[in-house]
Amino acid sequence: MPSALDLRLDAAYELITGPGGPIQVGSIEKDGRSLPFITNAPTNLGDYVAFFCAQHGDAIFLVEGDERLSFKQVYAAARKVAAGLIETHGVARGDRVGLAMRNANAWCVSYLGILLAGGCATLLNGWWQGGELAAGIEDAEAKLVIADPQRAARLAEPGVTHSAKVVTLDITRPIDEAIAPVSGSADTALPALTGDDLATILFTSGSTGQSKGAYSRHRSVVQAIFNYVTQTASIVHLLTEDGQMSDIQPATLICTPLFHVTAEIPVFLQSFALGRKLVLMPKWNAEEAMRLIQDEQVNYFVGVPLMSYEILVHPNRKNYDLSTCKSYAGGGAPRPPEHVKRLATEMGEGKPLLGYGLTETNAVGCGIINENYVEKPLSTGPASKPLVDLAILDDNGAALAQGQVGEVCIRSICNFEGYWNNPAATKAAFFDNGYFRTGDLGYLDDDGYLFIVDRKKDIIIRGGENISCQEVEAAIYEHADVNECAVFGLPDERLGEVVGAVVWLKPDSSVDANELTAFLQERLAAFKVPYRIWMATDALPKLGSEKIDKVSLRNKYREEFAAQPAA
Repeated sequence: MPSALDLRLDAAYELITGPGGPIQVGSIEKDGRSLPFITNAPTNLGDYVAFFCAQHGDAIFLVEGDERLSFKQVYAAARKVAAGLIETHGVARGDRVGLAMRNANAWCVSYLGILLAGGCATLLNGWWQGGELAAGIEDAEAKLVIADPQRAARLAEPGVTHSAKVVTLDITRPIDEAIAPVSGSADTALPALTGDDLATILFTSGSTGQSKGAYSRHRSVVQAIFNYVTQTASIVHLLTEDGQMSDIQPATLICTPLFHVTAEIPVFLQSFALGRKLVLMPKWNAEEAMRLIQDEQVNYFVGVPLMSYEILVHPNRKNYDLSTCKSYAGGGAPRPPEHVKRLATEMGEGKPLLGYGLTETNAVGCGIINENYVEKPLSTGPASKPLVDLAILDDNGAALAQGQVGEVCIRSICNFEGYWNNPAATKAAFFDNGYFRTGDLGYLDDDGYLFIVDRKKDIIIRGGENISCQEVEAAIYEHADVNECAVFGLPDERLGEVVGAVVWLKPDSSVDANELTAFLQERLAAFKVPYRIWMATDALPKLGSEKIDKVSLRNKYREEFAAQPAA
């Protein structure tokens, strides 16, 4: 039966979306189906950002090191970028413009400038190496890339080729100096955007090994933002009822990369509507995170689950005042139940939260908070209102009974349009009834809470990063001495999973695991390089189809890996 918290959240939701409420829910026709739709949301991100930047004006929005930018300053800088992209670089409506840099004020301003210019913000993974960055650029057909010096250097490495112009920004400089290479006149006319305009491309790694560019239109992204705003408003209503709503400006510490959908939509873009301050961390460090929570009076922490756990167990936690932080949100990977319990009981008034969404759903999906999370720590919570239609379907797209395990599928106006230049992958991602196939296997309990039990896709999730086993295998096979290999996930308490591999070499090869690791470090982003490599003495076991039996290999080496600490 519904918990007391569920009943209170439902009542708050009815107030917020009911007659006279601030969020109005109607419907929209898409692909011959009627879908829930927030009718009083802006049609596009340009109007959304302009409205709320004007509303919040001089309130601080971005904090990076010593630089503090107000909403008004961020919008003015973004408008300069938009003008420069149009005037100097010829960006036209729908052109893909790549963004390759670490978390920085300049990332945020450049992202907004691309959108205001009518371009499609193409978010390149900042951890990619040169060849991976170039592949993403070519896949999205980006004509221009805005990069920081480190990413620009990777794109200039010998052998790395692509067709885009790279503009390098010195992101260590004050914002007006940093964006100077892409700045233009404040008088330049900007295009009038619509919900149908192309907005973003984010890259997702699937079972095929090749990162795919998931593209979305303005309407979908804005609706995803307002789905989150609805949830936030419901929680604020409860806090107000309980006399726990603070009068200080809401503030969030961004510890996850902005090129990830989790940081992009529920954190960065939602913050415009909330008037929320964002404190940027270029690189994760638990003690620095605690200092920033204390000094900036952060009330909402979001990161992959391992980050909040590192704060929990940090020996110096007692030295910092973390009392303003009421929520420790996680996404991208599950938390062990013991971590949920400890976060709920050992962090004062701070409580754990978990969200479930995908790049392809623009981060919307499910969520679970506070005592509900403690009660059901293995769940990701119910579908997020008002826009998410969550279903458990069989391989033919038919609904399964409550409690049965099937593929987790999501239908909503927030979903992406498809994979850029990849109609086959787009078709495979959807059932004919319009549900997006997440590739996760799960079931719904009698309260409508989702429990994920496995993944259909051959991927590893390491600290929120999706890693394709096939991509890592392909890199291993580039070594001339490799006969066969198999890549799989190994359980890790901090990261959820790490990459493991078993390799069978050609006769008389003297290559060892360390040499192979060094070989892979030149070809893969660091998070994709195997944490442990086993060198097999014989051919790897095969199935009847002559495919490598990865299930038995994974089971064998997971057991060996788990037994190591006790040995």
